[in-house]
Amino acid sequence: MCSQEDFQAQRSQLVALLVAGSLEGFESILDWLLSWDVLCWEDYEGLSLPGQPLSHLARRLLDTVWNKGTWGCQKLTEAIQRAQVDSQAPELHGCWDSHSLHPARKLQSHRPAIIRRLYRHVEAVLELAREQGFLSQYECDEIRLPIFTSSQRARRLLDLAAVKANGLAAFLLQHMQELPVLLSLPPAAHVLVRSYHEHGTTLTCPFCLPAAGCQKFIAKLRTTVSAQSCFLSTYDGAENLCLEDIYTENLLELRTEMGTAGALQKSPVTLSLEELFGTHCHLNRDADTVLVVGEAGSGKSTLLQRLHLLWATGRAFQEFLFIFPFSCRQLQGVSKSLSLKMLLFEHCCWPDAGQQEVFQFLLDHPECVLLTFDGLDEFKFRFTDRERHCSPTEPTSVQTLLFNLLEGNLLKNACKVLTSRPDAVSALLRKYVRMECHLKGFSEESIELFLRKCHRESGVADRLIHLLQGTSALLGLCHLPVFSWMVSKCHSELLLQGGGAPKTTTDMYLLILQHFLLHASLPDSASHGLGPELLRGRLPTLLRLGYLALWGLSTCCYLFSAQQLQAAQVDSEDISLGFLVRAQSVVSGSAAPLEFLHITFQCFFAALYLALSADTSAAALRHLFNCQSGMASSLLARLLPTQCVQGSGAKEGREVALLQKAEPHNLQITAAFLAGLLSQEHRGLLAMCQTSGKALLQRRACVRRCLARSLRKHFHSIPPAVPGEAKSMHAMPCFVWLIRSLYEMQEERLAREAVRRLDVGHLKLTFCSVGPTECAALAFVLRHLRRPLALQLDHNSVGDVGLEQLLPCLGVCTALYLRDNNISDRGVCMLTERALHCERLQKLALFNNKLTDSCAHSMAKLLACKQNFLALRLGNNHITSAGAQVLAEGLKHNTSLQFLGFWGNSVGDNGAVALAEAVANHQSLKWLSLVGNNIGSVGTQALALMLEKNVALEELCLEENHVCDEGACSLAEGLKRNSSLKVLKLSNNGITYRGAEALLQALARNSTILELWLRGNTLSPEETETLSCRDSRILL
Repeated sequence: MCSQEDFQAQRSQLVALLVAGSLEGFESILDWLLSWDVLCWEDYEGLSLPGQPLSHLARRLLDTVWNKGTWGCQKLTEAIQRAQVDSQAPELHGCWDSHSLHPARKLQSHRPAIIRRLYRHVEAVLELAREQGFLSQYECDEIRLPIFTSSQRARRLLDLAAVKANGLAAFLLQHMQELPVLLSLPPAAHVLVRSYHEHGTTLTCPFCLPAAGCQKFIAKLRTTVSAQSCFLSTYDGAENLCLEDIYTENLLELRTEMGTAGALQKSPVTLSLEELFGTHCHLNRDADTVLVVGEAGSGKSTLLQRLHLLWATGRAFQEFLFIFPFSCRQLQGVSKSLSLKMLLFEHCCWPDAGQQEVFQFLLDHPECVLLTFDGLDEFKFRFTDRERHCSPTEPTSVQTLLFNLLEGNLLKNACKVLTSRPDAVSALLRKYVRMECHLKGFSEESIELFLRKCHRESGVADRLIHLLQGTSALLGLCHLPVFSWMVSKCHSELLLQGGGAPKTTTDMYLLILQHFLLHASLPDSASHGLGPELLRGRLPTLLRLGYLALWGLSTCCYLFSAQQLQAAQVDSEDISLGFLVRAQSVVSGSAAPLEFLHITFQCFFAALYLALSADTSAAALRHLFNCQSGMASSLLARLLPTQCVQGSGAKEGREVALLQKAEPHNLQITAAFLAGLLSQEHRGLLAMCQTSGKALLQRRACVRRCLARSLRKHFHSIPPAVPGEAKSMHAMPCFVWLIRSLYEMQEERLAREAVRRLDVGHLKLTFCSVGPTECAALAFVLRHLRRPLALQLDHNSVGDVGLEQLLPCLGVCTALYLRDNNISDRGVCMLTERALHCERLQKLALFNNKLTDSCAHSMAKLLACKQNFLALRLGNNHITSAGAQVLAEGLKHNTSLQFLGFWGNSVGDNGAVALAEAVANHQSLKWLSLVGNNIGSVGTQALALMLEKNVALEELCLEENHVCDEGACSLAEGLKRNSSLKVLKLSNNGITYRGAEALLQALARNSTILELWLRGNTLSPEETETLSCRDSRILL
């Protein structure tokens, strides 16, 4: 027997046990608990949240089970034992009626055995279900995602069958009998006990003490890494700043995915850098690589530099004895074959003595090693796992060496950290990723802190911050650290020169161009700004740098040797402008190559070359803005002249082969810059530098046509609407880029023409890295739509600043979905103020953000004043009873609302009483969710009285509260007098048989109720069986 007291006393050991196992093992425990009805469906969804750390889910499981009493605690112990046993296969037992009236319940009660039968046949079952119309192609593709194991795909198929009402459950129930029973579970499901013992060993045993030679090498490695990381070189290379003085935290989030968790899903987990290797939710526990993705300029390299410094100074990451830092852009310049030993010692740190002894220690203790690889997106070789290389001493190509390290074929169990832009990470690479984090850039607080660290002199930082707060477009740009640096660098121009603040990315880069050119010019030029004279005087230099930048993009070259600079005719005077800076040498003793300040500067100079060069053709521009998958393969072959930097003797065929390796994302950045340079705003600036003004006008016209045509092609590719539903469009990868390019041109007429034929009712841009700048671009274009649409921006980085940028297009939106976007009260107050004047807007979804009671007055005003408003979802925020009471006042004056979601807040009894009073006489509200709000008997009694009066409400969700028997009896009385409610959800509320009996008697007098959820309450198996037999509407 396991009492609740014993269970609680062993909590820490149970957490360690659950966390030490794999996610597969944890899910197999959930299978057993679900099949025994220890967990209700809502419990299961709350414990199956993608992106949540396993430790978080384990603690939540223990809390859930403990609330179910001694029986639940005993069942968890039994489930752990069942999940560990793999010698016997559980058979399907009891009545197995393929024509059962409740096929979904049958699938749940036999879930472990069904997964055993199904997991090796998922593909065949999916195809058969799709052919027979039970599943759509989209649903099949979601289940087939490569991040899932076979058994996880089987679970997701069963999860889908539980919620679909089209016969899928019955189909699976019947089809299971035709599949063979396997005698062994998936291997990953049985590492729980084994991993626990290993985990315990790791906790109690330190590293094996290295020999003296290794200790000397570790000391040298720490010194070397510290020297490389203690100073942060500014982008212009003009000064070195102490990293300690300037480093500012970025927003780092664990990767999250759309799942089936519904209302209970929480916001993504935010990590500090020191938590990067914690026991979080892992995509693949057998993998060794931690992936950090972020847009260009988001601070990935600086993040790694900070990690290196913390290790070298002994302040963090001391679980690693060795850290070996590498740059992918430097590694790709290594042409000779390398062994693992050569890579570590020749290209990072050379042991002064005992090389073989040190290397052998690394091979024997890989868990002591951390390797970091910065900038996979700048590595010209695409990831592949076709060429396996397992020998640590045999040389091979640098790309084969890197890829096999990431796969774990070399130095298995050594931790690797890889940074990249999102577009460069393939689904194949993600198979070998243990954990993925997204670097989201600076928060508003971080922007302010960064500027104060850069400008400690009195008043300068205050004036810059004040300027940003008054210019939302510029503030939106600064969420990327590279733009915050530009603002800091150009503070004199921004504060003293006057004029309008930069609005677009092109504006900002022209400002930094002005800054560099003025500093390289005579003192009396400083007062004139970036005029035609200044630009024309430096035109030859800019063209040479632009040509070098474009050639580099075409060959994925970001480091330039002296020979390449000479071939491009870039001289010391060109270099002195500051756009090219010294890079760290790959090989000790060799001359350090040059690189552009940042990859975005290389793209900017390439665009400048295309705008000003006499060699640019209309065909090149058409290819540049062609939104096709093969863009990169043919684009730059047309952009460049026939003569290459490497010499005039190169043949055209060889050129084409070179140019096929260009990185598409860099070309998109270049195209956006080119659109901005050719805009009406900058026409006069470029016209004075062009030998032919006609050519400039032709290029501008060509870009305008290409952008409009590419968007129209994109819109025409949207599939037709499903009958009875609004036409929906999920944005393809190039859509955001095309919108950004339109925004850079800043032409209202072009934006209006581009979207003139867009005919969709729902535009979906989830997981599209939409930040404040993208929001400004979307608003600039979408406000010209003729037909209103629902705009879905879930799981992005909109924030308050981005929300402010979206306001101009709010008038064409019927609904706005902003789940998981780091939005606070300030942003919501701006949104609701504008929404009051937008007649078409009828739905807002703001769950999983940072809302508190402070936004309640704005929301109440919206409900009271907007009498065509239909849906408001505020789940998983931080609203208490005070906020609920305020919002209830607005609800009393509303006559249109149909859906109100408050799940996952803390409204308590007082908030529930206020909302119940407001809803009692409401004539349109159909759905009310108060899940997980700490509501007790007082609040429940108020809701019961509401049911007696209300004639419209059809679904009331009260799971995860404290209703208990007293509240259940009150609700039973309310149900006797109610004629509208169809679904009442009371799962996980501590209700015993007494409360269930009262509800059952109420059902006898109520024919309207279709479902009464009582899962996860305090009922014995016998009581559960009795209740199920007495009324099929009770779901247990």
